[in-house]
Amino acid sequence: MIYVSGHKNPDTDSVCAAYCYARFKNMVDPSGTYLPVRCGALNSQVKYLFRFLNLEPPVLLPDIFPKVKDVARRDPIKIEEDEPVRFAIDLLDSHNISVLPVFSSSGIFKGIVSIHEISQFLLSESSNHRPAYTFRPENFLKVFPGRCIKRGDFQEFQAPLMIGAMPYETSIRRIEALLPQKPLLVVGLREDLLQYALLKDLPTIVLTGVENPAHLPLDLSKYRGWIFISDIDTAETVRLLRLSIPVRCIMNPNPIQIDGEERFETARDILVNSQYRGLPVFLEGSFYGIVTRRCFIHRPTQRLILVDHNELSQSIPGAEHAEILEIIDHHRIAPEKTHKPIYMYVKPVGSTCTLIYEQFQIFHIPISREIAILLLGGILADTAHFRSPTTTNLDKEIASALARIGGVDVDSFGKELLSQAHDLLTADLSQIVQSDFKTYAESGIKFGIGQVEVVSFDSVKEVKDRLLAIMEETRQNQQLDWVLLMITNVPKESSLLLSTNHPKLERLLIFSKIDEHMYDLPGVLSRKKQLLPEILQVLESQSRSSA
Repeated sequence: MIYVSGHKNPDTDSVCAAYCYARFKNMVDPSGTYLPVRCGALNSQVKYLFRFLNLEPPVLLPDIFPKVKDVARRDPIKIEEDEPVRFAIDLLDSHNISVLPVFSSSGIFKGIVSIHEISQFLLSESSNHRPAYTFRPENFLKVFPGRCIKRGDFQEFQAPLMIGAMPYETSIRRIEALLPQKPLLVVGLREDLLQYALLKDLPTIVLTGVENPAHLPLDLSKYRGWIFISDIDTAETVRLLRLSIPVRCIMNPNPIQIDGEERFETARDILVNSQYRGLPVFLEGSFYGIVTRRCFIHRPTQRLILVDHNELSQSIPGAEHAEILEIIDHHRIAPEKTHKPIYMYVKPVGSTCTLIYEQFQIFHIPISREIAILLLGGILADTAHFRSPTTTNLDKEIASALARIGGVDVDSFGKELLSQAHDLLTADLSQIVQSDFKTYAESGIKFGIGQVEVVSFDSVKEVKDRLLAIMEETRQNQQLDWVLLMITNVPKESSLLLSTNHPKLERLLIFSKIDEHMYDLPGVLSRKKQLLPEILQVLESQSRSSA
């Protein structure tokens, strides 16, 4: 699986670019599986676009850290609960595995059986007491050669195992000492003892040393039990009878269960610090697979394509441990060093979706109506319907081409898309701050800038204090020095800027202060091209003055 992801707290361009580029990659590279993902909530514009097209948006993936589901054996060797223990031993040995998941005949997970449970069972066999076993006669001929000459009434029963090798009187005393629990009797052609076994209706008789069963001098008409003939000697027959008991009788029905979403390291520690050689993995309440200690020898590396960003600080959590395969972006370049050469497609245009369109063109891949509308939506949203200074002629040309493919009018579609902007009085203010939030580090200062589009500035003052409180909480939670929120009114082509308390840096801002921690930004629509350069200039000035 190769994930295609936009940045944290994704905007419209980021989500649409991830979805469309994954579709593109699946067409040009059928040998791979490319999955579009998002690492944040959907904004109102994205919801509108995917609802308009009746499509499922990219799945939410909070992080890309390796999970136990990435190393679990999805189709392990398994065994049904009623199969004989000998089958479990043979499977563990022949496949050189350490644990078997046990299932019911209907496929319900029941437990695990491993060398540990089998060893415990075999060790208990060496004790002096005479245990009662759970026998299923249908298992007998699965473990020893022979034949059944009389079917009994019981499909399963509990009984101690007894060998009829002692004198008659001694054997009778032993049997009667066990009553009312009747034993399974393994015996040769001893007519007296067999007559007694039939009279007492023992649940099963296994005969050994019988060459011609037709000559048995027995009346079986009233006997309700089973009779088998074993083709091997008594000692081996008894040994294999013990191994015929159902696996469920020795399995661990309550092993530790690991959630498939558990991180690789956490699951590894759980297993290593337990008595088990392997554990079952469950995902969303259903059996997913098995992990053994071998599964944790090598840490898996996720494969990732970045769109609409190239800085790992803005990427999905865990990206620093992933193998970055490609970068498609239109922002400043500040990527981490990679171990291998990678494909990068970067241009100073208004939208990543513009670059995704070019990828379709370069590889001569036809664009469907759905892809066209998503790419158009990403371009219109990121260029603020061509009002942002980041807009290029290429964005406009490609938007026109996409509108023709999608069968929509650029202007009316753009107005409808931008009308999905937030109303601050009814919106979730925490989401307002965090839904399109990017972090940066420059000149020893770690800061974050959020941006939200609104239909009007009328309610900003009413919610200002609550927004500032959420911004301060975000600053503390993410261990930042400074947090800013850019509130943009696209039709008015203007923005307001809120700032957490930082007197030294706020004093250096060139924008007009209109209220405590609030500034007027007329004509400013782009965080990337208009606000961020100014903030970087402020940090540089502060750094020089502190030197």
